[in-house]
Amino acid sequence: MAPAMELKLPNELEVRSFLVGPLENNTYLVWDHATKEAVIVDPGLGSEVVKEAIISEGLKPIAILNTHGHFDHASNNGFFASAFGCPVFIHEADVHLLEGMAEHAAMFGFTAQQSPRPSGYLSEGEKINVGRGFLTVYHTPGHSPGGVCLGADGFVLTGDTLFAQSIGRTDLPGGSYEQLLDSIRRKLFSLPDETEALPGHGPSTSIGYEKRHNPFVRL
Repeated sequence: MAPAMELKLPNELEVRSFLVGPLENNTYLVWDHATKEAVIVDPGLGSEVVKEAIISEGLKPIAILNTHGHFDHASNNGFFASAFGCPVFIHEADVHLLEGMAEHAAMFGFTAQQSPRPSGYLSEGEKINVGRGFLTVYHTPGHSPGGVCLGADGFVLTGDTLFAQSIGRTDLPGGSYEQLLDSIRRKLFSLPDETEALPGHGPSTSIGYEKRHNPFVRL
């Protein structure tokens, strides 16, 4: 496992990325350094190590946010919900993926703990308060019906919607190539070019760079 990477971004919120698990997922901690309130984003396979960072930083997790419901991004919902008493939030259109997570993981040869039921649903334009800051929800279907991205001033967590010079796969049930391209172009590419794009897999990039160089969706 690669070491955690702290991302210095122009925002009240701080972000730390953790490269975890056999599928090399990025799990994120987002927190307000003054209040120590934090959210855990996409706690997938191998993300138990994030618990150590939460404790060492003295953070107070208030929620678990899933950008979508695939097992590699949500298999440790239960672990963190139990450890910190956090509610789980996801877009309503992906609840069925949480409910079938164990079976879906088994199809790919993995074991996944069943997720707790979500306490609420993420919706387009919603503001998720994290201390003095907030994350804005962008509904970006295409990789999955309920895929979302989570943005703040200076950065956006893109889940499996947008990667560095790539996009999320659309061949899984509920995926749509046309819908994914539309989500990226209308929602993500409307953000400032300097916005840091932090994906669910792979290295970070920027919205402006992807507009110019992403072979799937460049403008």
